[in-house]
Amino acid sequence: MPTTKLEPKVAAIIKEGKMPFELIIIGGGPAGLTAGIYAKRAGIDAILIEKALPGGLITTTELVENYPGFPEGVSGMDLGQKLEDQAKKNGLDIIFGKAVKLEVKKGLKVVFTEENSYSTKAVIIATGSEPKKLGVPGEEDFIGKGVSYCATCDGPFYKDKNVAVVGGGNGALEEALSLTKFAKLVTIIHRRKDLRADKVLQDRAASNPKIFMKLDTLVDEIKGDEKVRSLKLTDTSTNKQSSINIDGVFIYSGLKPNTDFIKDTVKLDDNGHILTDEKLATNIPGVFAAGDVRKKILRQVVTSVADGAIALNSVKEYLASPLAPLQ
Repeated sequence: MPTTKLEPKVAAIIKEGKMPFELIIIGGGPAGLTAGIYAKRAGIDAILIEKALPGGLITTTELVENYPGFPEGVSGMDLGQKLEDQAKKNGLDIIFGKAVKLEVKKGLKVVFTEENSYSTKAVIIATGSEPKKLGVPGEEDFIGKGVSYCATCDGPFYKDKNVAVVGGGNGALEEALSLTKFAKLVTIIHRRKDLRADKVLQDRAASNPKIFMKLDTLVDEIKGDEKVRSLKLTDTSTNKQSSINIDGVFIYSGLKPNTDFIKDTVKLDDNGHILTDEKLATNIPGVFAAGDVRKKILRQVVTSVADGAIALNSVKEYLASPLAPLQ
């Protein structure tokens, strides 16, 4: 974990004891950065805390084709960078650190990172999601040695190799198509008979000579020596076991919301997503949620951006209300 870096303005505020801030945004993905842009344009004293790379999970996507305004598509990394640049241009200060706890004290909210704590009148939680693990033998042992969760990051290491992609959603097929630029063969493994991805992606995958589908199939174990060598599989329709030789496996078995740090504070659903009302308010006055971290019907960049704007509007209303702390 890198040492927390403070922008000079933020460092001065903390040194002089001039907290609380009016707003702290936790998470620098599309929802958090949009909230930051809107906050600074509204004159709200806000900072953003991000644990790693601004832009969020979208930065691991090679090409975003369904975000309005980019008819030829845009790389996830470029889109994330543009959002960060716009937020900074509007005056948003970004602190790099991992939020580990949120407390409420006499109406004020205190956000704890691994190195510091910051008090604020309002909070927007926009911490997004991270890839779920399969939870099978060998997965943990071979992370970085053939097990990956980011084809955009690791695909170039598998030139002329045989790889597998586990999953049947949009992310899995998008990354499988990306991997065909490098790999000799890409085997898509999905536990069900039908894929969940959009039809346009299914059609592209089906017509790509480098992609082979292995449906109704579960991964039981990832095997190897110093690196991944094979997968042990089970056909769910016949219970027949088999194995395939591969050089790498890319796992896309769903997403887990990053809510462990607020599970004892903010109300969550059974899957760990934050429960909000239509104004994106949580069960705690002054605490809002935006983006993939909250319970919602559709998780896309465009809905995350919309969430960021809605959450910030709700923050404005809260700060102007009698419910907000005076100091």
